[in-house]
Amino acid sequence: MEIVAVENLVKRYKELLALDHFNMKIEKGEIFALLGPNGCGKTTAINCILQLLTYDKGSIRLFGEEMTPGRYDIKRRIGIVPQNIAVFEELTVRENIDYFCALYVKDKHERKKLVNEAIEFVGLEDYTKFRPRKLSGGLIRRLNIACGVVHKPELIFFDEPTVAVDPQSRNSILEGIKAFNRSGATIVYTSHYMEEVEEIGTRIMIMDHGRIIASGTNNELKAMIGNAEKIQIEIADMDNVALEQLKSLPFVQKVCYDSKTLDVTCAAGNNNLGRLLEKLQSLQLNIGRVYSDPPTLNDVFLELTGTELRD
Repeated sequence: MEIVAVENLVKRYKELLALDHFNMKIEKGEIFALLGPNGCGKTTAINCILQLLTYDKGSIRLFGEEMTPGRYDIKRRIGIVPQNIAVFEELTVRENIDYFCALYVKDKHERKKLVNEAIEFVGLEDYTKFRPRKLSGGLIRRLNIACGVVHKPELIFFDEPTVAVDPQSRNSILEGIKAFNRSGATIVYTSHYMEEVEEIGTRIMIMDHGRIIASGTNNELKAMIGNAEKIQIEIADMDNVALEQLKSLPFVQKVCYDSKTLDVTCAAGNNNLGRLLEKLQSLQLNIGRVYSDPPTLNDVFLELTGTELRD
């Protein structure tokens, strides 16, 4: 079942085309990651889907039904963790979570149970009486998450939830998102941190300038560019003759030598590193440290757009 179905969504801000015939389909149980640089249209797309923004053209269906501003029955099935912190400074941690839970759950006993579970889930048991201004950046992000998911929604939107948090809190947030998914929730996750998207996304969409660049699983996206491996080797001295011989190797796509470092991009194949080292040894070159890395989503973005994935 398609939980989210967006077709030909167009959103303009005067002369700026924020979403250019944007399409997105998300199946039940996915962690669907929306990857792109800041300003590419990720948050705009989510706000249009949630009917928090009007749009110029297109159709949006959630849970198989048309989404409109008045569909509160659909909205009750959705959780939102916004990029900007959305909590009340005058309320404590527990009071904040209880307030947001009360928007969906009227029964006090059920609400108390859900609030306790949310506090335990995000690890705020020792901070329930604290007000937000007393919390660190990572803890207030956890509070933001608890407020958005306390009612146990079926579909959860996480919009850049790890911005400006410490590594420990980031890992806790990512583990929490995977736990939500294991419990049955469908996740939509936006980020410009490709390592996070690679870690948690079951399917990934790359976008820029309001348009879809590519979509697929992590492996499918990397297969698009045909790069199997990037190899970096420290070599003290290498002349142009040796460089040309490396370029002529059938599995080598690109060679760059700068500041005593050789960078080689290889096509898909077996034992690229072994064959490359064998060639270098035949050229009687002094080889230092060797690094080998598979392609990244940044490589995909660079290949498809001509620029690196920027902040």
